[in-house]
Amino acid sequence: MRADALLSRYGYCSRREAAAWVKRGRVTVRGVPVKSPSEKVEADEVRVDGEAVPFAHGLYVAFHKPVGCTCSHKEEGELVYDLLPEMWLARNPAVNTVGRLDKETSGLLLLTDDGRFEHAMTSPRRHVPKVYELTTEAPIPVEAVSLFASGTLVLQGEKTPCLPAELEITGECAGRLTLHEGRYHQVRRMLAAVGAPVVTLCRTEIGPVKLADLALAPGEWTEVDPRIFER
Repeated sequence: MRADALLSRYGYCSRREAAAWVKRGRVTVRGVPVKSPSEKVEADEVRVDGEAVPFAHGLYVAFHKPVGCTCSHKEEGELVYDLLPEMWLARNPAVNTVGRLDKETSGLLLLTDDGRFEHAMTSPRRHVPKVYELTTEAPIPVEAVSLFASGTLVLQGEKTPCLPAELEITGECAGRLTLHEGRYHQVRRMLAAVGAPVVTLCRTEIGPVKLADLALAPGEWTEVDPRIFER
């Protein structure tokens, strides 16, 4: 990769600005300053201002989304992206959320700049399990457990029933729901369909990644190895 393309790819500066970075000796390979923006370099070997290139092989991050921010680049109000390092937002390809959580839902969210990984994780064929902890306005009826597990629940406005889902009632107005698909506001719509509208909702697991194991406070993030989702 050309040095100027690398600086642009990883969010340091534009390709036009790269010549000045190189001229000032800010880009080195094995301690030797890069001489030209067109010089071919390997991301693993490059140091910018003495620091290694972050996420040189792609950005894969688990993030604890707080309530009140939106998984969007365009909507008004606080966005998930407002809570991320500014340099991430300048990467090319861009950093995106893998799927979405609505504004009032908190919990585990994956972020990446790898479009193939994003597509694989959100593909309807993949059926990556996702676990949600929830509380409701009214008691969750016991019958909801078998209804959700049967794969026969058809949500309002849809024709295809939801895939079988595992509901565990953990309190009179509390539960844990595992989904294997990702329809629009699915958890909220499923609980509303059985007369127990959701009050609070938190996603705690995506496949093998568990929020409890990561010990992340809201707004915090940590790197994850994408290969764990292939097992």
